[in-house]
Amino acid sequence: MSATRSRANPGGMDVLKVLGSDVRPLRERKPPWFKVPPPGGQRYRELTELIRSENLHTVCQEAACPNVGECWERGTATFMILGDTCTRRCGFCNVKTGKPTWNDPLEPARVARSIARMGLRHAVITSVDRDDLPDKGASAFVGVIRQVRRQAPDCQVEVLTPDFQGQEMPLAKVIAERPDVFNHNVEVVPRLYPLARRGSEFQRSCRVLRLAGEMGGEEVVTKSGLMVGLGETHDELVDAFASLREHGVQVLTVGQYLRPSERHLPVVRYWHPDEFAALERAAYELGFEHVAAGPLVRSSYHADQHVPQARAGVGPLAAV
Repeated sequence: MSATRSRANPGGMDVLKVLGSDVRPLRERKPPWFKVPPPGGQRYRELTELIRSENLHTVCQEAACPNVGECWERGTATFMILGDTCTRRCGFCNVKTGKPTWNDPLEPARVARSIARMGLRHAVITSVDRDDLPDKGASAFVGVIRQVRRQAPDCQVEVLTPDFQGQEMPLAKVIAERPDVFNHNVEVVPRLYPLARRGSEFQRSCRVLRLAGEMGGEEVVTKSGLMVGLGETHDELVDAFASLREHGVQVLTVGQYLRPSERHLPVVRYWHPDEFAALERAAYELGFEHVAAGPLVRSSYHADQHVPQARAGVGPLAAV
């Protein structure tokens, strides 16, 4: 692989000059707060088979999310549309990258059918980056929202989109469908963008979030998320939170980065739950309406709790 296309050494740079030499080894015993029971309940097995039969992709599986069992039991799931191959190569991401070939005009209908059959009350729709498409994949989001409204009208829809390279028309197409939540993750603090998010810009992402809020008004909740563990400081994170609030973001998630493989950026350190609690307090002081911060928090973790729900969840954990 070319050095410029490496996740662990983006652009051929020496990541240790940015992160420092004291990074965590890939294979080590993680702190005890990362222990979660493995998925395997009856509902998890049923949904796994359903998703497989529909030839769908979920971030829960593609990104090896540690919360997949809990979320599926709660009646929430995150579907990844437009294939499983991304046009960008972020240093932290476990989704494969390359030249996408996926083009399935029936995918929105199949996703909505699965959401209806699963009885979900909150579905998150995300995608790989599709910088190769003229509208950056916006029409696929539009199709899924419309199909979910038709096939599963009681299910709330959250979209977790790419930045559409900052173009306003793709964003406007998505917001015109009035998803319940518009989510776009800034992922890391601005200083780490050249290392972790080559091809993206922190301020461009903030602008996307601001425009989404302006276009959607009170009908669309705006949301973003960041990771910790790549050498950022508490103050850097709070400054990033403040930038998001200045751009009108209402909901925030913060979680720990876990290195997927030796081909990805190393972890500098694991943040303690008490530090996440401090971040949560700081975020609320800035005016966020809802904040979820913790070692295992992911953008879609307990997404059903981030906005009011018209009906209760379906699984045994839904009341927790």
